Amino acid sequence: MTQYNITLSGELFHQLFLGDRDKGVAQLLEDVLNQVLRHQAEEQVQAKSYERTDQRQAYRNGSYDRKMNSRVGSITLSIPRIRGDKFNTNLFTRYQRNEQALILTMMEMVINGVSTRKVSEITQELCGTEFSKSTVSDLCKRIDPIVNGWNSRSLSGKQYPFMIVDALYIDIREDNQVRSRAMLIAIGVNENGHREILGVQIGDSESEESWGQFFASLKARGLKGVDVTTSDNHGGLVKAAKKYFQGMMWQRCQVHFLRNIINATPKQHVDKLIVAVKGILYANTPETANMLLRQVVNEFAELAPKAIEILELGFADATAILSLPDRYRKRLRTSNVIERLNEEIRRRERVIRIFPNRDSVIRLIGAYVMDIHERWSSGNKYLDMEEYFEWKQQQKASNKVIQMTLNA
Repeated sequence: MTQYNITLSGELFHQLFLGDRDKGVAQLLEDVLNQVLRHQAEEQVQAKSYERTDQRQAYRNGSYDRKMNSRVGSITLSIPRIRGDKFNTNLFTRYQRNEQALILTMMEMVINGVSTRKVSEITQELCGTEFSKSTVSDLCKRIDPIVNGWNSRSLSGKQYPFMIVDALYIDIREDNQVRSRAMLIAIGVNENGHREILGVQIGDSESEESWGQFFASLKARGLKGVDVTTSDNHGGLVKAAKKYFQGMMWQRCQVHFLRNIINATPKQHVDKLIVAVKGILYANTPETANMLLRQVVNEFAELAPKAIEILELGFADATAILSLPDRYRKRLRTSNVIERLNEEIRRRERVIRIFPNRDSVIRLIGAYVMDIHERWSSGNKYLDMEEYFEWKQQQKASNKVIQMTLNA
């Protein structure tokens, strides 16, 4: 990774600590980015300003200003010019990909006449008062191949023991009507313990067919080694997962499970029953969970019969995680990790409200989760997988001994 030496003036430090802090942060960002741009220009021409060297590849030709609206305020960047060449920088790649996806989607809404006044005003402020379909098309050609390429990338070469899946519903304008469609999302934890967003796909609904198509596409891209899948209790999802990942263990999201039980419990018994159910879900062993289940059933069978029926029917799937080593239960007992991702997606989706077409959905959501994926992949491990693979080998050895004993 390239490293740059950045210098900060005393005036800037004064602004940061004694002046207007917000303006100081914006000024700091502007100063740092401009210094990075100057360093990148020097790397491209292979010489510093006015430096005479045999390695020089080109000459600087001044610069031009470019306004950029950042999250800390508006800043002015001084973009270098290279004589007889084009200045290249990857400084804003992720910013442009993420923010352009939002801007492009709003521009499409304005062109198709389905935007709200607020969206139109934001778009005009960001992009100017005039833009055409051809302008939008040209911009889409730049970003869509990047997002689609990432969303169809190969998953071969790794194993993904843990997978968490969910869907959120979004409104898309199709055939002059607004239709609700399911955005299917899958997160995987790879063999190194890092989270990855495996992909996103639009389905007509959360049917078994839609989920099956999604899982089939993931497998076609090389997804393998799935041992545990965590999700809510949607019938189509569960059937498709068990079909395409045969032999995997399904963990029913305990948060959704508790909500189902609460909704079926008389109010006067909710608090006491939920404490008891949590005791079952957080038991140390499957045997303890079974013992606690019998106690709860005996105590609440007549007080909350519908809730107890849900508890008994869902018990095995909601406590499947108890068969794994303790350190992996917290991360896999719920689909919270994908629920938090969905909340962030909703923040951007609410700006749009009604997407003009399916391509705009993949562009906006794909660009956003692509950034999240890159941050996860290069960040801290989500889980340490060493103990898991040791446990898995022990399980295989134990099963082999049992099988040999039965065959003897």
